[in-house]
Amino acid sequence: MHVISEKPLRDFGAIHSDARKELQAWFRNASNNDWTKFAGVREVYTDADQVGKFTVFNICRNKYRLIVSIHYNRGKLYVRHVLTHAEYNLGTWKQEEQPKAKHPEKERPAKDKPSHEKKASTRRKRR
Repeated sequence: MHVISEKPLRDFGAIHSDARKELQAWFRNASNNDWTKFAGVREVYTDADQVGKFTVFNICRNKYRLIVSIHYNRGKLYVRHVLTHAEYNLGTWKQEEQPKAKHPEKERPAKDKPSHEKKASTRRKRR
């Protein structure tokens, strides 16, 4: 899996030093796996849970929670949150949107008039 991004794991590990090694091990393990569905995640992490659109991993025996969004079809895993158990229980992370594609299709604005009508209306009248 392509894990995006390691920075939140490093930042959290800098504050909560007891989680650093386990987060590093999780990153290496996730990066070296090619999960195609949640069942594959559960084979490696038996306590992982699917919560809505997110996958939640217990870190340091449930002291911390790692919340990710996995796009199995693209082989990408987005780190969304690393939280203490108390922060996790607040549940505010559940309202977050699914990550957007990097280059979404651009929608074209609706046209008021067909192009031939616009041209006709901007022409000068001959005298």
